[in-house]
Amino acid sequence: MRLLKKIFTRNSRPTEGGNFFVAIEKIVGFKPLNIKFYEKAFTHRSSNKTDDKGNPLNYERLEFLGDSMLSSVIAAHLYKEAPLGDEGYLTKMRSKIVSREHLNELGRDLHLIDYVESKVPSSHFGENIHGNIFEALVGAIFLDKGYAGCEEFIQKRVVLPYVDIARLEGKVISYKSLVIEWCQKEKKQFNFDVFDDNGNDGKRYFGVKLSIDDKVIAKSRATSKKKAEEIASKRAYFAFQEKINKI
Repeated sequence: MRLLKKIFTRNSRPTEGGNFFVAIEKIVGFKPLNIKFYEKAFTHRSSNKTDDKGNPLNYERLEFLGDSMLSSVIAAHLYKEAPLGDEGYLTKMRSKIVSREHLNELGRDLHLIDYVESKVPSSHFGENIHGNIFEALVGAIFLDKGYAGCEEFIQKRVVLPYVDIARLEGKVISYKSLVIEWCQKEKKQFNFDVFDDNGNDGKRYFGVKLSIDDKVIAKSRATSKKKAEEIASKRAYFAFQEKINKI
């Protein structure tokens, strides 16, 4: 691992038979046919690399491709395994499986961040780097092994260890969405009042007051507006849990 980090610091990477190739083989469970796809999947945009045509060489386009492949394979799996589920049910279940939170968990479990080539320290990456790299890896596998190989990897690394339909049925993806849906159905007025709430540690914080029918129901504070709104929504959800769960 220490050797890999030294290699990446120099912005160079071992070729077939080297440490990176061996690491990827262990992660994906097969010998890559074209290691360059995987090198690209683990290259951060801060590396400022380009191909011979001057196009950016980083994981972002592969991330898009991997996202599409994950959605396709998971959709097919749910269609087969949940024959009574209607379109709405299948869509919600797929969203739970390929949620950003879940993809980040997958990336962390595989320690993918250890192999990212970047000119900035890994401590500067946001939490979503784990899921982004996982999606890019899936995209690289699709280019390298085709749909069948990509589907096999997703079944092995995502479906078998993580997809429990019964458990996922009760999992909440977004408390904010639940609260908004309930308010709209019950014709209640809601408002997320967002404001700066900085502390003494030099970081920027956002405060949120969630009001329903002009009454403040929940407050929260976090390093992003999205997180603060979700925390406030979660607190509101538990305040109205029995009523919301009826929708």
